[in-house]
Amino acid sequence: MEKPQLENLLKELHQEAFHWSRQCCSFDEDLAKDVLQQVYLKILEGKAIYKEKSQVKTWLFSVIRFTATEWKKKDKNIYPLEMEFDAAETEQEVTAASHEELIERLPERQKEVLLLVFYHNLTLEKAAEVMGISIGSVRTHYDRGKTNLKALILKKTMHENNR
Repeated sequence: MEKPQLENLLKELHQEAFHWSRQCCSFDEDLAKDVLQQVYLKILEGKAIYKEKSQVKTWLFSVIRFTATEWKKKDKNIYPLEMEFDAAETEQEVTAASHEELIERLPERQKEVLLLVFYHNLTLEKAAEVMGISIGSVRTHYDRGKTNLKALILKKTMHENNR
């Protein structure tokens, strides 16, 4: 693909790429901007090359995910603690202000699959490509993520109704 054509596609996908970057960075907008800028630099410098094996969007999301992971590992102050989903109800879980906060409480892979499928309209197969895992693993994380998110939403709703 020629450079001008790739640049046009990146411009078209910029808004969605920013949202994915933000989601990969635990909804930290400043970090998301830095990560996305680094992604664009990688592409322009030829460090991330589109080989036309997948759609541009799938490839771009993979580069964003990989770069965000690099940044998290580089700076342990940014790296969020990964916690397994705990069925024990806490006040913080119940009073989360938005679904975005509830999604953040899910284990990393469950969160990523749900965001890719529901917010970015990717198929499970494309989500597997972006995440670099098998379709079977994606299906498992997808099902568990939906179940866990539903439980969190129900807890939040019950708490709000009991006020």
